[in-house]
Amino acid sequence: MISTSDTSHQGRFGHEFLEFDVRVFPDGRSALARYANNSNYRNDSLIRKEMCISDLLLSEIKRIIRKSEIMKEDDTRWPRRNKDGGQELEIHMGTEQISFEV
Repeated sequence: MISTSDTSHQGRFGHEFLEFDVRVFPDGRSALARYANNSNYRNDSLIRKEMCISDLLLSEIKRIIRKSEIMKEDDTRWPRRNKDGGQELEIHMGTEQISFEV
């Protein structure tokens, strides 16, 4: 499973974004969660953090995705990204893959 969520905009402080990423290790029992936050507000710099997550948390993330039935949805009627920014969500589970952009 790979899940990425990204929100960004181009404003008076430049390109700012917030990103979360979860990638399963080859053993399939644990994963790496990554977080990135880029804000030029008050001259802040890019913040990156990552951590390993257990199979229990990974199972819960998968359960939430399955229960939400988001893999059956599409974004054709959602508003498009505009000058104020946008959001993206991409999920890969097994052979299924879905990508949304707003």
